[in-house]
Amino acid sequence: MFTWRRIGPQDFPLLCEWLAQPHVSRWWNHETSVEAVERDFGPAARGTEPSQDWLALLGGDPVGLVQRSRPTDYPEELASLSAITAVPAGAVVIDYLIGPPDRVGRGIGTRMIRAFIDKTWHDCPEAPAVMVAVVAANTASWRALEKAGLQRVASGAMEPDNPIDEPLHHVYRVDRRPVADSRPDTTSAGR
Repeated sequence: MFTWRRIGPQDFPLLCEWLAQPHVSRWWNHETSVEAVERDFGPAARGTEPSQDWLALLGGDPVGLVQRSRPTDYPEELASLSAITAVPAGAVVIDYLIGPPDRVGRGIGTRMIRAFIDKTWHDCPEAPAVMVAVVAANTASWRALEKAGLQRVASGAMEPDNPIDEPLHHVYRVDRRPVADSRPDTTSAGR
């Protein structure tokens, strides 16, 4: 079972280590210095930026990172995503990684995505959908999304995180399931 903790400055050395791993750096083209991690993750950790960075713990061990934001808080991201597909009002987007190399390829990513979507439904009751844009070349990532129950809703050009990638991205989405109406059906009662 996953537990979650907001990323704090104490986690920056771990993020530096994870971002330097070849399986992460291939898709998260990010500087790995403490200064770069502080620059990019610090505002969310301090609550001065609307995005949220969550450490995924499995059996108490850190195994991954999930970022959550609303596209409406980032106009460039909203414009890029909206150019490919409709973005429902209140939707959230996520991004994720599995950090330790020995945890890759074991189905943890799929389970982590599923668990975080459940967390999002609980944390963000007004969110109608969770969306993810993933570079088309990252087959393992979009397969994990599909196994987690997300559907590919569009494909189109977006600027890739890593300049070696083509701009083609797939957009995945899962919608909140409507809560079943628990009131009894009285439309035919007494007839």
